[in-house]
Amino acid sequence: MKKNIWIILLAISFINLGFSQGKFVIQNKKESDKIRFKLINNLIIIPVEINGIELSFLLDTGVNKSIIFNFLNITDTLQIKNTETFFLRGLGEGEAIKALKSKGNILKVGDAININQELFAVYNPNLNFAPRLGIPLHGIIGYDLFKDFVVEINYTSKYIRLTNPDVYNYKACRSCETLNMEFYKNKPYVYAKVKIKEKQIPVKLLIDSGGSDALWLFEDDSLGIEAGKVFFDDFLGHGLTGSVYGKRSKIDGFSINHFNLNHVNVSFPDPESLVYVKQHKDRNGSIAGNVLKRFNLIVDYPNKTMTFDKNRHFQDPFSYNKSGIELEQNAVRLIRQKDYNYLSEGSFLGSENNASKTSVVLSTKYKLTLKPAYSIVELRKDSPAHQAGLMIGDVLLSINNKSTDRYTLQEVMHMFYDKDGQRIKLEIEREGVVLVFVFYLKDVFKP
Repeated sequence: MKKNIWIILLAISFINLGFSQGKFVIQNKKESDKIRFKLINNLIIIPVEINGIELSFLLDTGVNKSIIFNFLNITDTLQIKNTETFFLRGLGEGEAIKALKSKGNILKVGDAININQELFAVYNPNLNFAPRLGIPLHGIIGYDLFKDFVVEINYTSKYIRLTNPDVYNYKACRSCETLNMEFYKNKPYVYAKVKIKEKQIPVKLLIDSGGSDALWLFEDDSLGIEAGKVFFDDFLGHGLTGSVYGKRSKIDGFSINHFNLNHVNVSFPDPESLVYVKQHKDRNGSIAGNVLKRFNLIVDYPNKTMTFDKNRHFQDPFSYNKSGIELEQNAVRLIRQKDYNYLSEGSFLGSENNASKTSVVLSTKYKLTLKPAYSIVELRKDSPAHQAGLMIGDVLLSINNKSTDRYTLQEVMHMFYDKDGQRIKLEIEREGVVLVFVFYLKDVFKP
C-alpha cells in the first residue's frame, strides 16, 4: 500500500507538469499505450490503479460513470474522500442503489492517468460480480476512459490500445466498416439490422461491451421484434439494481452494413427489468460481447465513429448453456492431494560394497489444499439438470469423473455449451451428502 505522502507528492508533480484535471493523459512520448486484458465470458477485464492500489475493472461501453464495489474496505484502503451521497439506477428489478460520489482520485490505466477522477463507491454487499466470473472484479469503467482516446480493442490478441486522438493515424482497411455513433447520456448507439421471420428490421442498439450475451432485443410487436414460438425462460444476468430474467431465442440473422451473422443468439429481457433503460425510447436493444468479440474494433468517441474489422472468431457458431445450470465460485473447499515432492532418506539396495551407502528416495505423502468451490446458483426450470434432480445450492465435486478443482469456473461452464446429446456426469455435495447425477445436454433450437 502506498503512503499518503507519496500520493500527495505524486499529485503535486502532475499538476506542475500541466496535467488537466478530469481528463486522462498518456505519460509517454508516443502518446499511446497498449494494455493487455483478460477475456472472461466475453467480458474485457483490465488492470486499473486507483490511488496507488492495483485493481481489476470491467471495461464497459454501456456505463457512463466509473463505479467501484464495496467488498474492499474502500474508505481505508483507497483513501476515498470528499464524498456525497447519490442513488444509481440500472438494469434489474430492484430499487436504486446508494453510492458515495468521490472526486480527486488518481486513476491509472497503463500509461494513461487522470489525477481528478470521479468515482461512485457502491456500498451494497450483494453487488459483487466476482463469483460469477471466477476472478476478482473491483469495479466498472466506461465513458470516463473512452472519451479521451481513440481505443483499439483487439479481441484476438487480447489487448486495448489507448491513443491521443490528435496523433492517431487511421490505416487503410478495405475489409472494415465504419459506423457513426450517436450518444445518449454518454452511451454509444449504432444502427444495424436484425432478420426475424425473413423480415429485415432496422434497429438502434447500444454498444455494450459489459454484456456477455450476443444480442438483447426489446420486444415490440409493431416492429415485428418478438421471440416467436421457440424460446425458453432463463436468467439473463445481473444488472446494477438486481437480477435480469427473460427469454432466450435465436434470430435468422444480424447485420452491420455488409457484415452478416446467421442464427444469432438473442435475449428478450422482461419489461420489468427495463424501466430505467427504456427512458431512451428509440433504443431497440444492445450489441454485447458475444457479437463484439468477432471483430477487432476502433472505438473513437471524440469523432463519434466505430470501426469493425472481422477477426478469426467471426464464423464461430453461436452456442448457449444447454444444461440449465449457472455456477458461482463463492467458497473454497479442502482437497486431499498427493505431494510428490516429499523426500526421505533410505538405504540404497545393491551389492555389499554399497549397502552402507544412503540415498534420497521419493516417497508419496498427502497434503490438504484450498481449492475453489463451484455451487449452483441458478437452475432453469425443466432444463436437463433440473429434470435430473439437481438443486440450487449443490456444490460440484467432479464433472465427467474429473475433480472440478483442476478447472477454472469458465472451463466448467464451457462444458455445458457442448453439442446436443453430450453426456454430463456430476458428483455433488448436498448438505454433507455426496450424490451423483447424469443428464444429457439438449439443444432447444435443434429441429
